[in-house]
Amino acid sequence: MKRMIIFCMLFFCSSMALTAAPHKIAKYKQLFKTIKLLETTVKDKDVELLHTPENPVDGCLFTAVTCFQKGTLKLQPENSQVNSTFTQTVKVLKRFTFSNPGKCESSCESYEKKTPKEFLKSFAKLIKQVIR
Repeated sequence: MKRMIIFCMLFFCSSMALTAAPHKIAKYKQLFKTIKLLETTVKDKDVELLHTPENPVDGCLFTAVTCFQKGTLKLQPENSQVNSTFTQTVKVLKRFTFSNPGKCESSCESYEKKTPKEFLKSFAKLIKQVIR
């Protein structure tokens, strides 16, 4: 009887773990689409350059995502016609959370500064890396 209960508990726990993973992947894919949408509406000339994490090691993913979130707050829309869509898209990126803090020695300021479009391309690349 104990073996049956343990088996059922193990089965239940493993099925819960399997259903959680696709949800996270779907969340990251939606985030990737949101970044791509933002790339087409962001102002890229005469703007502040942003600290852009590139190829962060696994322990620094949380720091890199945090840097990207801070940077998205500094982005500006290309024109007033895309302002409302742009604002909503930035809000989506701001709410995104990455739950693995890890230990990282680098800070946002240690990364090279790049244009907003290059910044967003690097953010999309990071999210694609997380999906895999």
